[in-house]
Amino acid sequence: MLERGLLPDFSPAAMAEVNAIAEPAPEAGPSIRDLRGLPWASIDNDDSRDLDQLTVAQPLPGGDVKVLVAVADVTATVQIGSAIDAHARTNTTSVYTAAQVFPMLPERLSTDLTSLGQGQERPALVMEITVAKDGSVTASDVYRAVVLNRAKLAYDSVAAWLEGGAPPPALSRVAGLDDQLRIQDRVAQAMGSLRHRHGALSLQTLEARPVFDGDELADLRPEEQNRAKRLIEDFMIAANGATVKYLAAKGFPSLRRVLRSPERWDRIRALAAALEKELPLAPSSRALEEFLTERRLADPAAFPDLSLSVIKLLGSGEYVVELPGGPGDEHFGLAVRDYTHSTAPNRRYPDLATQRLLKAAMAGGPPPYGNDELTELARHCTEQEDNATKVERRVRKSAAAMLLASRIGEQFDGLVTGAAAKGTWVRIFRPPVEGMLVQGSGGLDVGDRVRVTLVRADVQRGFIDFTRSGEASPRLSGQGQNAEDEQK
Repeated sequence: MLERGLLPDFSPAAMAEVNAIAEPAPEAGPSIRDLRGLPWASIDNDDSRDLDQLTVAQPLPGGDVKVLVAVADVTATVQIGSAIDAHARTNTTSVYTAAQVFPMLPERLSTDLTSLGQGQERPALVMEITVAKDGSVTASDVYRAVVLNRAKLAYDSVAAWLEGGAPPPALSRVAGLDDQLRIQDRVAQAMGSLRHRHGALSLQTLEARPVFDGDELADLRPEEQNRAKRLIEDFMIAANGATVKYLAAKGFPSLRRVLRSPERWDRIRALAAALEKELPLAPSSRALEEFLTERRLADPAAFPDLSLSVIKLLGSGEYVVELPGGPGDEHFGLAVRDYTHSTAPNRRYPDLATQRLLKAAMAGGPPPYGNDELTELARHCTEQEDNATKVERRVRKSAAAMLLASRIGEQFDGLVTGAAAKGTWVRIFRPPVEGMLVQGSGGLDVGDRVRVTLVRADVQRGFIDFTRSGEASPRLSGQGQNAEDEQK
């Protein structure tokens, strides 16, 4: 983390500020609504305690549904210019490694005083979205409120129940929560279907999560997308859109999250052509989504591999500043133009900054950041997010190297995930991890399948090296993995 410009520890000044905070920030006043009576619930990972958002849905006459997303009002406690804020602004994100989580905010805040924990009354910013039967958003608003989380739910158990499995215990403890979740699921599916018809990409990734046996790392297992995760994703996309619209209506700038048209569209076209699908010469999210939908139905077992290849070729998202009246940059993967990050202020600094912009707009005051400062903040957040990703990947590879250290000489099926002048990288499937192909990379490109042999697993440096099966093993110098770090 230190090598990447990230702070692993909070300063004494920041901890002194935390220790001086005795209780959650109070919320009172005529402009703050009391919404504690609604059946709010959170859906997150099983082990998450830094809960940023709650959701609830209210059917309206005529078939429309009002969706409310409550986001923790972290800025009520974390003041701009404080030592706590300075740490958060330096890192800009929580760093999630297999060994340890390094939170953006001290845990006493992010998992307690500023978290929307079950049974806790907390201040929040509420994004109110009216959704028509076809999934379109017909109206939106943003305002402050006090909320109460009735149930802390987990993605996997909610998804299993929605698919016909046993209900999570919380559903029986909170009257009407089962009906509430089914309404939310129905609305989210309509919203998601509409987005995909407009070109939002149906990508399926298999992120690896560490599995421990006591304190010992036992495995890295793929974590798949599911119905509950898609529900929250669709609601958060809509909430972020409502945030952008609110700031634009008030004449405020905003921090947008964009994914530009892919530079390697030619390779995406080649992958499609190999599967007998012709994509247009110019990048088109609608055409790509049509292809992805066809492949998911035709070969669901191979679809995660295709998704991974497309994700690698799409490139990374970035933060940019949108000034009032600007045209707005599109997020290629989501097929939306009005998009920001505003729903995770305990974990991401852009969300914290956006929250300050929203509250200033509500109060009728000036923006808390000048345009030049906001532009520099966008650049910094993009850079630090990339650095955090590199740290997470480095530790994940060390964890994988630990698991693979006893399997030198074994062969694995893999997928080429990176191909550049500095090297070629392959992702094997169990455990799901990337390594460098140090021999036999000629003629390979992203998306190609390849059989590889493990020749080195260096836990300390997180180096995993493969050769193409059938190729002679090279003399290893370690230079290839250093080149990988530079390229990524």
